Amino acid sequence: MKFIFGIVFVLVVYLVIQVGLKQSITDKENQSTSLSSESSLETKTSKKKQKDPLASYLSHLTLEEKVGQLFFARVPEEHALEDIKTYHLGGYLLFSRDTEGVSPKELTETIKEYQSVSTVPLLIGSDEEGGLVSRLIYGDNLLEKPFLSPQALYQQGGLASIKEDTRLKSQQLKSYGIHTALAPVADVSTNPNAFIYDRTVGLDVEGTKEYVKTVVKEMKQEQLISVLKHFPGYGNNLDSHTQVVHDTRSLKELETHDIPVFQEGIQAGADSLLVAHLIIDALDNQQPASISPKVVDYIRHTLNFSGVIMTDDMDMQGLSQFVSQEEAAYQAIVAGIDWVMSSSYQIQIPTIIAKVKAGDISEQRLDDSVKRILIMKQQAGLLP
Repeated sequence: MKFIFGIVFVLVVYLVIQVGLKQSITDKENQSTSLSSESSLETKTSKKKQKDPLASYLSHLTLEEKVGQLFFARVPEEHALEDIKTYHLGGYLLFSRDTEGVSPKELTETIKEYQSVSTVPLLIGSDEEGGLVSRLIYGDNLLEKPFLSPQALYQQGGLASIKEDTRLKSQQLKSYGIHTALAPVADVSTNPNAFIYDRTVGLDVEGTKEYVKTVVKEMKQEQLISVLKHFPGYGNNLDSHTQVVHDTRSLKELETHDIPVFQEGIQAGADSLLVAHLIIDALDNQQPASISPKVVDYIRHTLNFSGVIMTDDMDMQGLSQFVSQEEAAYQAIVAGIDWVMSSSYQIQIPTIIAKVKAGDISEQRLDDSVKRILIMKQQAGLLP
């Protein structure tokens, strides 16, 4: 009997030991799985952080730096370096007075000096449509030969000439530290009497679509920022540089003859879209497109454009006769505009900062635009 009890005791001890070993192994496996899961989660989180370095960059900007990024400023006649530091400007736009008589070395050094005092890299622009609109032509050998107009290029060699010109122009501008030519002109015009005609490629909607697609793709290839302008297209309208202009065309007309060109540019990967100061009756008959929430909403949600929406020059009569400069920048930003082209930034930037502090513009609204601008700068090679 004692022998049987002894055997039973040994078996019980053996079973207890086996159960303990199995539990220990299971615990270790669970611990290993848990550590593996935590490691995997950390890796995924780390990858997420790595995927969006701009979010971290944005989070370190001050309110003043964020507001400054919303302004694409015309280079002032005085205090250009001081204003970069004071107002934290998003970019500088060169005009003929900034290039007249200037040599390649002088222009390059001036732009480098601008960049050296800017906390966030500046995006430098120069209107270089070719033909009538060029700033570098006024310099001292800034160009080997003038940039031809889109029409002259097309007549010379079709889209092949357009593509080659865009490639060479992009490389020339980048060599000076310029990141955008504020092109292509996406307006459709076949009427020689229209004020915008000489700046366009002079083709119908289908021809203009091909032109715009060619330019945008080549600029992207060369890392030059493309700007589709002037939304929704001037057509045969008057010049908003000199007066308030109503565009009375129906939405059907616009969506048949003009807007398809902008859609083509967006699909080709355009970085930015410039809104004209036209009052587009079909979308908003109360205020210019550049300060209209309805127009911005149409661009974002009907055209599905996620890039930078910018204004034309805020000093143009088509806007300045309608609203004060101070109020115009505020209305543009509230409407959803990302980038304000301005000569009056010294009064506009303090106003916007005050509006944000007062709660009239949310920080999220501000961040949305700054993020798009930073993405554009990243695409220009200015940010990692």
